[in-house]
Amino acid sequence: MEIKTNKIDGANAEIHAVIPREEIDANLEKMAKSLTKTASVQGFRKGKVPVSIIKKQYWAKLVEDAEAESLRNVLSDGLKELNISNEELIGEPNISQFDKNDEKIEVTVKVAMKPKIEFGKYDDIIDSFNKPTVNDKDVDARIATLADSQSVFVDLKRKRMARKDDNVIIDFEGSIDGKLFDGGTAEKFELVLGSNQFIPGFEDQVIGMKIKEEKIIKVIFPENYSGKELSGKDAEFKVNLHNIQEKEKTPIDDELAKKILTGQEDTSLESLKAQVKTQLENEAVSKLYNDKLKSTLLENFVNKCKFDLPEFVVDQEIDISLNKQASTMSEDEVKELRENKDKLEKLRETFREDAQKSVRATFIIDALASAENIKVEENEVMQTIYYEAMQTGQDPKVAYDKYKEAGYLPAIQMSMVEDKVLTQILNSRMKEV
Repeated sequence: MEIKTNKIDGANAEIHAVIPREEIDANLEKMAKSLTKTASVQGFRKGKVPVSIIKKQYWAKLVEDAEAESLRNVLSDGLKELNISNEELIGEPNISQFDKNDEKIEVTVKVAMKPKIEFGKYDDIIDSFNKPTVNDKDVDARIATLADSQSVFVDLKRKRMARKDDNVIIDFEGSIDGKLFDGGTAEKFELVLGSNQFIPGFEDQVIGMKIKEEKIIKVIFPENYSGKELSGKDAEFKVNLHNIQEKEKTPIDDELAKKILTGQEDTSLESLKAQVKTQLENEAVSKLYNDKLKSTLLENFVNKCKFDLPEFVVDQEIDISLNKQASTMSEDEVKELRENKDKLEKLRETFREDAQKSVRATFIIDALASAENIKVEENEVMQTIYYEAMQTGQDPKVAYDKYKEAGYLPAIQMSMVEDKVLTQILNSRMKEV
């Protein structure tokens, strides 16, 4: 067998081989003899089946296996010549040429390797910056919000008209062209004015009503309303107001702190303020990182670190972008691309630069995670999905299984690794004020 290798760059190589028919035949003969020991053929005892019968009955499979054995040898010998270990390979080797005739098989195999990335010193990859500060006014505003969340609605101490932020108890009947519609009627319904729970214009017209007052409220359902039979329609609601409740303010004192800091040793108002300040600082840091610094840091790494990229990985990224673009195109446009290879290739090339940046960023994050000794285990991914599911009222296990079945877990894990890596580097560049 004749083998030639070509290491194209640090991430791509080719193995070209000419496999003579004699080698394929030798493989086939060896496999046929081996099969005589285990094959069950009617009319023959096990282990006593002639090679000629084995060849006749299993010929197609023997040829396939013999060729596959030679291809494995091509890859193994080629990698040895290139001095590339199996651990360095990325993805499956790609057979770009397979020409077969009676005398030989001529084959070309493309392989991709994990690129070697040399960072050097990257402490100055982003300028140092001051930690965001939080003032007392911000802390007081957050505590006021916490106090408001602890407040309850009580009946009015003196009668007055309904105001924004009041809780009103109402009956209503909705009709269109004089006919009641489904879901438009309720009794003793509690509505906080200004909560935007109802369609635009409804709550504004309840403001100013008095207890025991009846009023006709006219509204227009939005064009994008979920119920298509109602969207864009003029409607009238007959509203009876039974009661008005106002929010009883919760004092901002140690008692409020005890309610919020349940289970902690220090439940004083001063302790609550200190914890709220820390929380606000963390939120400010997170916002700064996510809105600006993480993208800047990663972009700096991508621009600074130059290394060869595996061609097939870039092509896969281009295909993803191309498919997204195709999903927004008309059937005629997609058909034209299928029939016009030049136009399709021209469109694919428009995604190449962004695809290269995306792939480069992925390898950089992977290398940085090793350098910074950062890992994200599967149970962390599960906990993250469970938490987000509970936050949105979903069944955590159902959400996790759905992601797993769709094959999204590796992408989620990679995203979490990226977040940890960039956060750790940024933390090292942040200065306390």
